[in-house]
Amino acid sequence: MQADGVIGKYAIGGAVGAIYYLEPSATLDVDIFISLKTPSDSSLVTLSPIYDYLISHGCKVEKEYIVIEGWPVQFLPVGDALDEEALAQAVETEVEGVRTWVMSAEHLVAIALRTGRAKDFTRILQFVESGVIDPNKLDQILERSGLLAKWEQFGDKYLKETE
Repeated sequence: MQADGVIGKYAIGGAVGAIYYLEPSATLDVDIFISLKTPSDSSLVTLSPIYDYLISHGCKVEKEYIVIEGWPVQFLPVGDALDEEALAQAVETEVEGVRTWVMSAEHLVAIALRTGRAKDFTRILQFVESGVIDPNKLDQILERSGLLAKWEQFGDKYLKETE
């Protein structure tokens, strides 16, 4: 899709992105953050070109997902500067011979913190306990994203007990 101009830069995020750094965990879908090429005369974001492209290549739509080789995939257009930075600084890797990008551990933590669901907090704790995040890099990302106060609240609630 990227080579065919349907999407711009992309990176795997969410639980599947976290698997690149952590022990595998159960997840329902693959979250792919994408940069869309939006016509200059419109501010409306549409995923139709992605769905049309993938359906024409044999994929099926199920609820809010498009199923690609048995995996429910959710495409998430970048919504803010944090998402844009996460795409720009994604880590290149290879999966089954295919070049792809995964968000950095620090960006995955910041996005999970911003999202703020219980499962996101659990994943953040896994990242902290695994030692794979760079605290300085994370602090810089959180500061740029306006998430430092939320990080302090998270730390007061969840990290004080582990020290």
